[in-house]
Order: sequence, then structure tokens, then C-alpha cells
Amino acid sequence: MIWCVEDDASIRDIEVYALKSQGNEARGFETGTDFWDALKTEVPELVILDVMLPGTDGVELLKRLKNTPALSDIPVIMATAKGTEYDKVQSLDIGADDYLVKPFGMMEMLSRVKAVLRRCQPKQNIHILQTGGLVVHLDEHTVTADGARIMLTYKEYELLKLFLSRPGIVFTREQLFAQIWGDDYVGETRTLDMHIRTLRQKLGSYGTLIETVRNVGYRMEAGK
Repeated sequence: MIWCVEDDASIRDIEVYALKSQGNEARGFETGTDFWDALKTEVPELVILDVMLPGTDGVELLKRLKNTPALSDIPVIMATAKGTEYDKVQSLDIGADDYLVKPFGMMEMLSRVKAVLRRCQPKQNIHILQTGGLVVHLDEHTVTADGARIMLTYKEYELLKLFLSRPGIVFTREQLFAQIWGDDYVGETRTLDMHIRTLRQKLGSYGTLIETVRNVGYRMEAGK
């Protein structure tokens, strides 16, 4: 069951219709209060959550979800208004799995829903991370591209491992600094960009999979 929390009835109805047309069970909610009340009796597979809601807004609802142990693992796609980079960054920092920028097409929405559901499926013990011919061997701490060994620094390796562990997910600069350099890092802010640049160069053709998300951070798309 996929839930759509959107106060605009016309948008909400189209979202629900599009999801159902693809074989999904879907349900719409007009307010955050209705959505939160429904969580008392049912847990959805994924939530598409609008930021701008009457009363309790989407960001506050996202915080509540992530701070509630029984609900914190529910995947969430935030719907933000065009040009509001702060909403995107804030949502990702809190724990959103992806975002849509209004106005968005239904094909884009369905594609992102499928991608997030695929990424959030329970994972078994994995000893490699792979996209196409790019492989990270976790036990050996080595990286190969189409069978050829690639020599990475520790930070480059950790960045690549993080990106491949959650393909398609946007990581903010703050998240990357916190996870790779540590929360107490104090230094040149361009350090991250320099590491990304050298990582792209070392990965060759696979380096293009690491995308810059303007005013937000970086993501790595899955290769073929």
C-alpha cells in the first residue's frame, strides 16, 4: 500500500490513480492529521509526502516518522515546490529517501516509487557492491572496473562504497562529511569536491554515474 499525502485533491487523485494503474494499492490523505491517525492501524509500504500541508507540514511529519521506531523504516518521497532547495536538503537530512519537484509528471513519480521500493527491500548479507562492471569487493576492500583493479584512497573507497550501497539516493554535502570525515571535521569545504573529482577520474567511464545535484550534493545512478 502506497500513501499519498497531498492537500490538493486534483493532484492527490491523479497520484492515486496513476499508482493503481500500475497495479499498486494506493490511498490518499488530505491532511497530516488524517495521515497520522491512519498510521495507528496500518503501516504503508511507501509514502509520498507533500511538504506544504495545512496544519502540520510534511517536514514535521517526516521528523515524527523518523523519530518513531515502529515507523522509521517507512520509505518516504518528499514533494517539494520548484526552487525550494532548502526543503530538499532539510528533507534528505532528516531521512527522506528521495524527492519530487513540483510540478512533476506521473511517469517520473512512478519511476521514483519503483526505484525507492527496490532500494529499500530487505537486504541479505552482501559481500560485493556492483553496478554494471564496477565492483566493490567488501571483504577484500578492493575495486575493479570491467575486471581491472582501481587503486583508491581510503576516503575515495568509502565514498564509492556509500554511493553504491544506496544507488540513486541523493546525499547532501553535510551527510557526506558526517559519514566519511566524521561530525567533528574541521577543514577546507572543497575537500569533498576534490575527492569526488579524483574519484570520477579514477573510475573512468563509470565516473559519469556520480552526478552533481545542484545546491544539494551528490548521487550515484545505477549503471547498466
